[in-house]
Amino acid sequence: MSFASLTPFGADFAMRLALAAPYVALGAFLLAAVCVIMLINLRRRLKRLALGRNGSFEETITILSRDMKDIKEFRTELEKYLKIAEARMQQSIRGVGLVRFNPFQEGTGGNQSFCAAFLDEKGDGVVLSTLYARDRVGVYAKPILKGTSTYELSKEEHEALAKAQAQIAEHAKKK
Repeated sequence: MSFASLTPFGADFAMRLALAAPYVALGAFLLAAVCVIMLINLRRRLKRLALGRNGSFEETITILSRDMKDIKEFRTELEKYLKIAEARMQQSIRGVGLVRFNPFQEGTGGNQSFCAAFLDEKGDGVVLSTLYARDRVGVYAKPILKGTSTYELSKEEHEALAKAQAQIAEHAKKK
């Protein structure tokens, strides 16, 4: 193969290269413009990511680790508080039962007397009873431990106690 035989090929190649050069330049320009836009966007995002006065990533990591430490301390304190609150809630009144009745057989006076049971989650509490008559009112309290009393309970007091226990059971279902 001689040099003379390559000349038409070289001239053809040069002519095609001259025709393609503006398109290659346009493509390079568009690629450069896209890269500049991406660079501006990346700088803006990095600036938002960097916290603090200096905007350095080291300072950002320091701030975030300090905040994480504060959050862990807060969580520990919150867990302690919730345990104390839960213990206090178990001792608070969770069930109330009320029964109104007439202690007299002849039907005079209406249902002015009542029994009220107040219980915590463990079933501890008190039953208060009042007996109302025209000339006097009697108030009686009987302690309740784990759902029972060491004193004898009347039919109405048992009914009030059962209502309070049912209310506690309903609260337990909702948990």
